[in-house]
Amino acid sequence: MLTAIIDYESGNLHSAEKAFQKMARDHDLGTVVITSDADVVAKADRLVLPGDGAFPACQKALTGASGIYDAMVEAVEQKGRPFLGICVGMQLMARVGHEYEETPGLGWIDGEVQRITPADASLKVPHMGWNDLVIDTAHPVLDGIETGQHAYFVHSYQMRVCAPAQRLAHVDYGGDVTAIVARDTMIGFQFHPEKSADAGLRMIANFLGWKP
Repeated sequence: MLTAIIDYESGNLHSAEKAFQKMARDHDLGTVVITSDADVVAKADRLVLPGDGAFPACQKALTGASGIYDAMVEAVEQKGRPFLGICVGMQLMARVGHEYEETPGLGWIDGEVQRITPADASLKVPHMGWNDLVIDTAHPVLDGIETGQHAYFVHSYQMRVCAPAQRLAHVDYGGDVTAIVARDTMIGFQFHPEKSADAGLRMIANFLGWKP
């Protein structure tokens, strides 16, 4: 089994590579590679889309990355390959983003990406650091994860989901902030699982073993 972490020059992938490779090795869940090769993306058994930075820049980099976008969309939409979006990679799953300018997303989740606006004015944006997950809906990738476990966040924008069934978890940061979304063979984490200690590693292992 091959898991491809897509490299479209949007963020440092070193820590993600180490975490995914460790879980694959420890649980005998195949091979994990970082790739910018559309042919590798097309043949991979599951895909991971990370992302750091602004929504428009990440979308532009992804769609301009020599065939990667088309290979990824075909693998997920037509072949039903399991997909995990991380941070901005999750936000790109939405219909549209409103960071700096209105930018279309993949449209896989019925939601819009908007700036975080905490009700408590003392809370700073970006939302940065550890926060407690609140699990709204069970999912195989969340097996063994309970409300109150911590995840590590760094973001100024969040996805506001229009279909409640597509939101699996949230955190409280002066109001609800979406943490996990999912539909069909797709799941997205707003936080960084590779930086989220044991809970994050558990979710990575669950994703690598997920059979939708």
